Amino acid sequence: MPNIKSAIKRVKTNEKRRIQNASVKSALRTAIKQFEAKVENNDAEAAKAAFVEATKKLDKAANKGLIHKNAASRQKSRLAKKLNGLSA
Repeated sequence: MPNIKSAIKRVKTNEKRRIQNASVKSALRTAIKQFEAKVENNDAEAAKAAFVEATKKLDKAANKGLIHKNAASRQKSRLAKKLNGLSA
């Protein structure tokens, strides 16, 4: 455990950020799984709504630096491809 005041504060803030980041990442994964479940059930309308939600969460995670912007872009592209395959 650190003795210096600034180091103690650093440990606290790092822990808070870690918990927040884990929460955002978990919500992101859940949104993607919900979208994929709706695609699996061939529910086009619900899949479109879930796609919008998943896309928002991917963009937010990329902006916060939780995932790389190219990784977010790649995942959005793959989700869009699944959605378009459902519509066709």
